[in-house]
Amino acid sequence: MEGSILTLSLGDWMELPGLKFKDWAMGKRRNVKSDRATPAEVASYYKHYVKLKGIKRNFIDNTYIDSVTRPYREPDNPADGPCEETCIDKESGSVLKKNWEIRGYRKAVDGSHQLFTLFAENVVLATGTFDAPARLEVHGENLPYVSHSIAEFEEAVGKGSLSGVVDPVLIVGAGLTAADAVLCALNNNIPVIHTFRRRCNDPNLIFKQLPKKLYPEYHKVYHMMCTQVSSAASNLYPPYTSYPEHVVLSFKPDKKCVLQSTSGLKKVVKISMALVLIGSHPNLFFLKEQGQSLGHHPDQPITCKGNPVEVDPYTYESCKEPNLFALGPLVGDNFIRFLKGGALAIRRCLELRQKKTRHRIVESGSEDGVS
Repeated sequence: MEGSILTLSLGDWMELPGLKFKDWAMGKRRNVKSDRATPAEVASYYKHYVKLKGIKRNFIDNTYIDSVTRPYREPDNPADGPCEETCIDKESGSVLKKNWEIRGYRKAVDGSHQLFTLFAENVVLATGTFDAPARLEVHGENLPYVSHSIAEFEEAVGKGSLSGVVDPVLIVGAGLTAADAVLCALNNNIPVIHTFRRRCNDPNLIFKQLPKKLYPEYHKVYHMMCTQVSSAASNLYPPYTSYPEHVVLSFKPDKKCVLQSTSGLKKVVKISMALVLIGSHPNLFFLKEQGQSLGHHPDQPITCKGNPVEVDPYTYESCKEPNLFALGPLVGDNFIRFLKGGALAIRRCLELRQKKTRHRIVESGSEDGVS
């Protein structure tokens, strides 16, 4: 995300246990008056947290997972059914069940892939929801000038690829990511055509839920969306034109886009680039059937709003697969301040199970005459 963009949540809401964000930020932040932070500041805070807490060894970066499956081993006697494999934890000495087999690779510095296979008693899904951008599914959406990533747009802006362009950038969507793209374009003197399906006064628009004093930049975009409509554009923001209640019909190879209003009126606009920012979905390709069976509606793909992973609200364990947990946007918790509760619930569940296992081992040892 562009350095000037601020997080939606307040800085304090992004902090982790044991390290106050404000304490860490003392002397580091450029704008100490703002309660919100930049993504770069939050990323730096998290890196420092890992180092401060001495948990770097628990993180393996540049790692890509190809599959997470239930291991299967042929039983000695077919009548016994599938075998349950176990191993001994070197640190705790406890018996661990090989409930999951994880295959993947780690990308080395030279670009080579180091394959690995490991087994785990429990797996926690925490992959978020930004892996698979939502698509319009219209003709020409795969053309090279059509992007579904604000990061690609920011990269093009940073390289100067769009500097001095005459034709505007088309931004599709009415959410905060689309608003970020509008701000980024206008801050770099790039003209914008902004199209979205909703009415300007739609009560479900995210801008209606944000206090003006805390989020002035988003309300500036919302004001433009309402006042800079294509049929009645004023001179307040000449580089910006809004097309509410419009949909994209198609993208043409000559960088022309066909828009259509709710009344059926079509409009062809010449653009330099198109940004389709209408949301995103999780990508659980490494699970069987992309994890679809884990949702509240097993016949539908996993989505954060419509079909999140169904979990026990106290343990965050999947209701469909034992020893599989999920947290964050995958279960509908889209904010960091909620995500911490999910992590705590999972930790508590695993710790209680570990204590029960140790207790059974001690009891069985006592029965065998072992003290």
